[in-house]
Amino acid sequence: MKALANGITIIRILCSIILLFCPAFSSAFYALYLTAGVSDMVDGWVARRTHTASELGDKLDTIADIVFVIVCLVKLLPILDIPVWLCIWIGVIALIKIINIISGFVVQKQFVAVHSTMNKVSGLLLFILPLTISFIDLKYTGAVVCFFATFAAIQEGHFIRTNKTV
Repeated sequence: MKALANGITIIRILCSIILLFCPAFSSAFYALYLTAGVSDMVDGWVARRTHTASELGDKLDTIADIVFVIVCLVKLLPILDIPVWLCIWIGVIALIKIINIISGFVVQKQFVAVHSTMNKVSGLLLFILPLTISFIDLKYTGAVVCFFATFAAIQEGHFIRTNKTV
């Protein structure tokens, strides 16, 4: 039972890697994408429910999130027509996140992952975005995701610099 939550997290990493070999927006892509996304929602819940939450699990979850995001970027960026203004906004968010990572090392002398409510909302919206591509213009969904992600990134920086990580 102790390894169940970490096993679910590892499933996300494996699904993410296999996604690299599937055509974007194919049935296999969506099946793996949804499995990875659901595993992200379930692993923390299982860890808390079974009282097996751990620092290792927290770090593994962060690694799985990074792998999933990078794979999705590699698969989707080349085929999406992203407006320039949205690319700039995404770049600003990435810059804020990089500053947050550096701040975590400076302030807390370690890699700090903030699992705030706003980060979770941003992650959920980002996860839903590829599922909406076929019927909602990316400029609308992208703006909503970027709005929440910007707020979450700024909040994350505040939490890191004030040692209020969640």
